[in-house]
Amino acid sequence: MQIFKTTFLLTALTVLFLLIGDWLGGDTGMVIALIFAAGLNFTSYFFSDKIALRTYNAQPVTREELPQVYAILENLAQREQLPMPKVFVIPTDSPNAFATGRNPEHASVAVTRGILGLLTNDELAGVLAHELGHVRNRDILISSITATVAGAIMLIARMAGWAALFGGYGGNDRNEGEGGALSAIALMILAPLAATLIQLAISRSREYAADASGAQWTGNPQALASALEKLDAYARQRPMLATPSTAHLFIIAPRTRQMLAGLFSTHPPIPDRVARLLGRPRAE
Repeated sequence: MQIFKTTFLLTALTVLFLLIGDWLGGDTGMVIALIFAAGLNFTSYFFSDKIALRTYNAQPVTREELPQVYAILENLAQREQLPMPKVFVIPTDSPNAFATGRNPEHASVAVTRGILGLLTNDELAGVLAHELGHVRNRDILISSITATVAGAIMLIARMAGWAALFGGYGGNDRNEGEGGALSAIALMILAPLAATLIQLAISRSREYAADASGAQWTGNPQALASALEKLDAYARQRPMLATPSTAHLFIIAPRTRQMLAGLFSTHPPIPDRVARLLGRPRAE
């Protein structure tokens, strides 16, 4: 069901991108949009992991430097028949973690410095199992492509809208005149909103799936639920600023520079995730 939902939403996002291309330039615009989308997806496939790691200055670490993390990951990877991912540390006290990589053979797991002293061994195992769940489900590739295409839709829609406002956009003949300008402005508003909603739907569904994997693989949903609550509480005290294009990678939503970030979060609310893990709302 999750695979069908994700495929449907990715298709909808691509169709939206092509429709914008058609609106701007007819058949030629649609072909250009298709080529552009293919180029973006190629870039996301091969380089999204390196971009994410460099964005947060993640540094590779050895087994001697992080024996606890290596031991947990090796145990989980062996049990689930996954390749051992590369391990990185992000030099920040804000507790968080993410996985990246286009497939299990090219996966990396990054943990912040702040998470290491905060969680118990069982809680850390739950977090790392969650990240490996993303790797197994190839969520990193899906999320990267989604973020890239959604970002392109927002950029093109804004360009078209601003060009229409100043009377200089080069749409096709169907979009000339006052009606074309009004529709371009509507496009500037509605297309990014639609792209964002589709991106959020994909990201949130994959978070629930990774939580389920983490709970199943460790056999300890209580530990992962406890870790999520701890991370959420401490991250509020020591927030981590993230770029909108990479915020979806983290196990809990970091802060972004986007307005209304709470309303358009890439992650489900922590209480909802905890309730799913435990099969009931957390007792107060």
